[in-house]
Amino acid sequence: MKFLRRNSTEPTTVADERGNDERTSAKEADPTRPKGRPTPKRREAEGKKRGPVPPPPRTQREAFKRMRRNKPERRRAAAERRERMMAGDDRYLLPRDRGPVRAHVRDVVDSRRHLMGLFMPLVLVVFAISLVRDPLLQQLATVFCLALLVTMVFEGIMLGRLVNKHVRAKFPDAGERPLSLGWYAFVRAMQLRKLRVPRPRVTPKDAARVG
Repeated sequence: MKFLRRNSTEPTTVADERGNDERTSAKEADPTRPKGRPTPKRREAEGKKRGPVPPPPRTQREAFKRMRRNKPERRRAAAERRERMMAGDDRYLLPRDRGPVRAHVRDVVDSRRHLMGLFMPLVLVVFAISLVRDPLLQQLATVFCLALLVTMVFEGIMLGRLVNKHVRAKFPDAGERPLSLGWYAFVRAMQLRKLRVPRPRVTPKDAARVG
């Protein structure tokens, strides 16, 4: 008779519910058990927190308005990058300035006074003198320029030898080429102290400490 027959789906439903309860209890008992789905990446999680990416501007006027709206934020970011670069943070320095070897070379250069640092101001003075229509002053300016160039070359050679000596003593396994380090020190010594990037960490009073 039909009313005596049991519903064939009841055992399956009860078994499914029982299996779900067992899996839930097992997951609660073992929190380290995998969830059955891959863990979302950090970039995806941050993207969900930040919300959807704004659509691109449809017109040039809209792009200009968006650029003006984000201008203060870009200025703050640029100022922060500039300050970190001036402080000597390797993450913000140019590739030529990165690494402990280059930092030590900068310390050696900054801990001494160099005649090469007066090169740019003296060149301006010589250029101004050369504009004067006086043959004697022009000859004196020419002789002065030649003497300055010879002095710079001699001082640059001595500075390069000194820098390489310090690097070999402190970083014996450094793979830097001596000519590259000497040129790096020469270019930095030619700059005015206030214009050097990154800014000097030492002064001429610290020459004994730097070595």
